[in-house]
Amino acid sequence: MIPKAITAYFGKRSWKIAPYQKKAWEAYSRGESGLIHSPTGTGKSLAAWFGPVAEYLNKGSRESKSPEEGKILWITPLRALAVDTAQSLEMSVREIGLDWEVGLRTGDTPSNIKAKQKKKLPRCLVTTPESLSLALSYETFQRHFRAVDCVVVDEWHELISTKRGVQLELCVARLRKINTRLRTWGLSATLGDPNIALKCLMGSANAGRLILGPPSKVYE
Repeated sequence: MIPKAITAYFGKRSWKIAPYQKKAWEAYSRGESGLIHSPTGTGKSLAAWFGPVAEYLNKGSRESKSPEEGKILWITPLRALAVDTAQSLEMSVREIGLDWEVGLRTGDTPSNIKAKQKKKLPRCLVTTPESLSLALSYETFQRHFRAVDCVVVDEWHELISTKRGVQLELCVARLRKINTRLRTWGLSATLGDPNIALKCLMGSANAGRLILGPPSKVYE
């Protein structure tokens, strides 16, 4: 079920909810993981982001909306993209009416903010593979990561088949050990073989779903 707040968010912009976005939200609600492969500018970020948002909005009891549950890790390959990503995610939930905190943790993050995050994770933490790897070395973060229900790997095509990509695969495997309910979603616009990319992201022992967006636009 798509919450009214999300429908209103799209309606305010005169946007239509794409069939592939709806499929992604439904798959997330069933506890599935997967890879969203769709051209740039077709709404991949919202396809991943509004899955956890919709799940939260659809839950009725206060207990199920505990601030210590349902945390999200958003992995971006570039620090330069992290700030814009965090701002965009936070603005969307603010407009919907949620007071979710979206934090940043990269090599540029001030030490006082990093210290605060060691005590308590924001609802969504936007970070890089290197910063995630370092965070996993701290016992405090390993405890916090038990509350992470979703990992979104943005721009997966930038990381796959690289040393940083392998580093991230190991980090995600570790997170799956910490929280066996973890859902992993990758986003990409340019992949030669989406099925292989899906298998790399999921790991050999995990199944995932490939969701394809609209075909690329034809230019004249």
